[in-house]
Amino acid sequence: MVAMAATASLFPVSSPQPHSGSKKSGKLGGAPDGVDVRGIKTKSVTSGGMQVKAAQAPAEVNGTRVRPMIKTDDNSTSHVPRTFINQLPDWSMLLAAITTIFLAAEKQWMMLDWKTKRPDMLADLDPFGLGRIVQDGLVFRQNFSIRSYEIGADRTASIETLMNHLQETALNHVKTAGLLGDGFGSTPEMCKKNLFWVVTKMQVMVDRYPTWGDVVQVDTWVARSGKNGMRRDWLLRDCKTGEVVTRASSNWVMMNKETRRLSKIPDEVRAEIEHYFVDAPPVVDDDSRKLPKLEDTTADYVRNGLTPRWSDLDVNQHVNNVKYIGWILESAPQQVVEKYELAGLTLEYRRECRKDSVLKSLTSVLGDGIADSDSDFDSGGVDCQHVLLFESGGEGEIVKGRTAWRPKDKDGVRSSIADFSGGNGNGNGNA
Repeated sequence: MVAMAATASLFPVSSPQPHSGSKKSGKLGGAPDGVDVRGIKTKSVTSGGMQVKAAQAPAEVNGTRVRPMIKTDDNSTSHVPRTFINQLPDWSMLLAAITTIFLAAEKQWMMLDWKTKRPDMLADLDPFGLGRIVQDGLVFRQNFSIRSYEIGADRTASIETLMNHLQETALNHVKTAGLLGDGFGSTPEMCKKNLFWVVTKMQVMVDRYPTWGDVVQVDTWVARSGKNGMRRDWLLRDCKTGEVVTRASSNWVMMNKETRRLSKIPDEVRAEIEHYFVDAPPVVDDDSRKLPKLEDTTADYVRNGLTPRWSDLDVNQHVNNVKYIGWILESAPQQVVEKYELAGLTLEYRRECRKDSVLKSLTSVLGDGIADSDSDFDSGGVDCQHVLLFESGGEGEIVKGRTAWRPKDKDGVRSSIADFSGGNGNGNGNA
């Protein structure tokens, strides 16, 4: 039975039709027994009690293939339907080829036209946002697109967004230079000695906040800072205009992962990194002004009960330095946050914060305070002093610093922040 079924699937088998007194076949359309539904004349062959029809190829007359004729029940003849549509060739492949050629030519023309107008832009092209080493291998450059989830109520990127971009480029710089070990920005020699980098001071000046969809170009490099420190600078530019929107400078030292104490830079580590140092002044003058001690009794605003989440920790098991900025702004007065924007900040990191710590944020408004009426709104900016403390007390300051705020845009006018650093920077950026 299996053999018969397989044979039947390959060869059409005629089945006996009940005799009705007529010689008409039971095939579709009443075709004669010698012609199948495709109009091909068949020949019956009997083998082992099973009748098999062998197909014959259509005949040719004078070299031209002749379509078979199908007889119908009324003895009339008809050809296979021929229409204008099914006589046309298949144009889809030709149209696809023509479209591909035109698109490729258009792209090539646009690239040639762009290269003629902006040859400098080709050197800054970073289509995948991975970054690369430029300027004789001393500067790392990376582009970032401002996402919708990185902007705040003012429709501009938050200060935390900019700080995260700074941190990302710093780590990618180490990775691209081939110095990334197993740690978080640590070199191979640092990993061998259980050392990692910690920031001691951060200064940021924001001239303009990018908005959703803007692409910013971040340049970063390192320099020597004192005997056992390193300075890292950043410049953020608008990719379209080349305008500098943010400048930042930071100081870093090494800490032992086991003892949690600061360490000198070993000679092996110094040999790894010193040829990447740039001999250039910091992009932000050092703000060396001393701030008065801030306590609960002297602070204008206090926010208690701040605790780090698991996602706030980095791979070195302490709170990421960007998180401290958000905690500092938790105690900033609401009137300042709503009417002013952060123009600059200086942070001094004193102690690390671990996962079980409970903190409190203190803020004091310096100078004449906040404008009380809209008439005084554009009169000037606001300076604030901040400190983060352990809520249990007695363990000292975690982070202390100051922020400068300027009035938000009103009729396209923005206040200057030229005097934020106090004009007394020493220009060396040393810790």
